[in-house]
Formats: sequence, C-alpha cells, structure tokens
Amino acid sequence: MNFKLIFDIAKALLLARWRQTLVAAIGVTFSIGMFITLLSFMNGLNDMLDGLILNRTPHIRLYNEIKPNVNQPINLAKSYHNHYNFIRSIKASGSRQAIYNNGAVMQALSNDKRVLGFSPKITAQVFFNDGVVDITGAVNGIDVQKENKLFHFGEYIIAGTATDLDKIPNSIVLGKDLGDKLLAELGDVVQVTTAKGEIFQLKVVGYFQSGIQELDKTQSYASIMTAQKLLGQSANYITDIQIKLKDMNQAPGIAKEYRQLFVSDAEDIQTANAQFETGSFVRTLISYAVGVTLLIVAGFGIYNILNMMIFEKMDTIAILKAIGFSGKDVKSIFLVIALSIGFFGGLLGLMLGLGLSAIIDQVPFTTASLPTIKTYPISYSITFYVIGTVFSLVTTFLAGWFPSRKASQVDPVIIIRGK
Repeated sequence: MNFKLIFDIAKALLLARWRQTLVAAIGVTFSIGMFITLLSFMNGLNDMLDGLILNRTPHIRLYNEIKPNVNQPINLAKSYHNHYNFIRSIKASGSRQAIYNNGAVMQALSNDKRVLGFSPKITAQVFFNDGVVDITGAVNGIDVQKENKLFHFGEYIIAGTATDLDKIPNSIVLGKDLGDKLLAELGDVVQVTTAKGEIFQLKVVGYFQSGIQELDKTQSYASIMTAQKLLGQSANYITDIQIKLKDMNQAPGIAKEYRQLFVSDAEDIQTANAQFETGSFVRTLISYAVGVTLLIVAGFGIYNILNMMIFEKMDTIAILKAIGFSGKDVKSIFLVIALSIGFFGGLLGLMLGLGLSAIIDQVPFTTASLPTIKTYPISYSITFYVIGTVFSLVTTFLAGWFPSRKASQVDPVIIIRGK
C-alpha cells in the first residue's frame, strides 16, 4: 500500500467536493465547540455551587446529638422483652451537647495525617431583640483564623472584616438579611437574649452573605470566647469540631472510626449533602448527554456526505480498482477523508470552544444574592478537550467506516458495463 498515493487521492476527492467537505467540517466544528462550551459552563457552575455550599461544609462534623435515654424501665421488664415499646419515661435531660474531653480529641486530630485541618465551633440559639419583636437566630462561635483557612469564611464577608471578631470584644458578624431586618449598620450595637433569658449587647463589625437566604436571615458569627460568654460556659466548652480531610472521599469511613474512637456523633459530608451531590451529578450527566448527542448528529452528517460522495464517484472507484487498487486501498482512501474532516473540524471546534468559554468568562455576573461572584463560572479542564478530540475522531471514523466498506466492495466490471 502506497500511503502517499492514498493521501494524494483522498486530498483530490476532498478538494473536488470542497463545498460538501466544508459543510461536514463545519458540522464537526460546531459540535465540538458547543460540546466544550457546554461542559465548561456546566462544570464551572457546579464548581461555583460547590464553593458556596460544600466548601463551607466540613468533611466530618463531630458533635453530640440530644437523644432519648436508651435505658427505659419498660425495656427491663421481661414480659415486654420481645415487644416494641412506645412508652418513654426517662427523657434526655442528662445528655450534654458539649464534646467530652475536646482538648484530647483535637490533639488526636492534629496527629492524624489524614486530616488537613479542623476548626472548633459553638452554636448558641438566641433571640435578636428588635424593639418589642424577638427574631429567632443563632450565633456561631468560631476560631476566625481556622475558619478562614479551611472554609473561606472571609470570602463571604461583604462589609467589615472577619478578623475584627478577634480584635473587638463582644462583637458579631450578621447575616445580610438579618442585618437588614434589624436595620443595623457597622458599628451599631444589637441586643440578643439567650435561651436562659440573659441579655447581651454585641457590636456589629461586619456582614456576611452565603447566597442561601434562609441562612442569611438567621445566622451570625462571633468569636468562640463571645459564644461561651453568651452561654455562660467555661473556656473549654465546644459543641462542634469541623474537620477537613486531605481526601474527601474517605469521609464516611473515617467518620465511622471517629464515632467509636471519640464516643460522639460524626456526620460525613456525603451524608449531609447527599441531595446536593445528586443534583450536581445529574447536571453533569445532562451536559455530557447533550454534548455527545451533538457529536453523534455531526457523525450522521459526515456519513451522509460520504455516502453521496461514493455514489457520485462510483466511476472513479471503478477505475481505481481496475488499475490495481484493492478493496482495502479504496476503504483506506475514504477513511482518510473521514478522519481528515474529523481532525481539522475537531481542531477548529476546540479553538471555537475555548474562545466561546473565554468570552463567557468575561461576561459580568451581577446578582444581589451572590455579590462575591463577579463573572459567569467557567471550568477550563483539559479533560473536556481530550474527550472532544477523541469523540471527533471516533465519530468521524465510524461515520466513514460504513461508506468506505461499501466503496471497497464495488465491482468495477458492473460499473463500467453500466456506463
């Protein structure tokens, strides 16, 4: 087989029907370009949502949940041993929300090489006093430096600075919607009432906005020391330990291990955000399905064009076979034509996809609920470009295979006699 001659003949056939060739190449270019743009935007959107939700969520959360007492007197009665008992007489009054021996727990986490970092936290339920109206809310006591490092807390601050929580005693950062309800400006003092009825004055040093309205209406942040003071607890009182792992996928197994080791409840991120992860997966699946559909449609277009080319070039094929070209040679010629369309069309498609993605990435994204997001999200993952290249070559190869197989089986005697 003379490869140079095969390529020369394929080139001549391509140029002889250059309009059809151009249409086929444009089909591949458009398909690959839209495939790249769609996946880049959809995955960028998923990454943005991950940043808003999952990046603010610990991979593992250690806490003590208030549960009914398991030692119920009725369960001790032999006559009811094999029954399901609905009567509960001993309540959960003896349980504690605080994590037992949290200093030793945090020391163990510091020595665990699987742990990227951890941040202690306290949640205090309070009422924000707005005149005669009490607004239900929560004050989250945090270690500001660790919260910034592990959960990007500072990125959600839209006014003021997060570090003021450590610098200014009895200070608070309010959710944007909560601040609007209270008509509180930076530097104002808000009054909160704890569940025990104690009243505290807290200075507003900032606002945060997560993009989730229900959170922004009720949540606020203070230093751990301020939260301990609100609850009337000692300096070693901690209700939650938020853990970030080096590998998030290990969270379920490690959470189970920590549950037994630290004798506390441990919730992993997969369990806490199962619905959100399902939504991200479905969005990605839909974008891939649409992109692959575009490529398949382009493949059918190439198939039809090559079929027409073979029908119109029957006499040329007959002459080629009559002068010594084998069926394999003829098949190779039309496969070269198909792959050439796929290669050059795909290359232009990659450039088109990259260009459209870059343009979308510069379009301003303005919404009151997400002020920290400035432009439309785009993901420039090399994976999309590799998939696009492979699919363009595979679909065009398959689109050319069947017409080329048909061309290789042409009987030159029948064609010449037909002339």
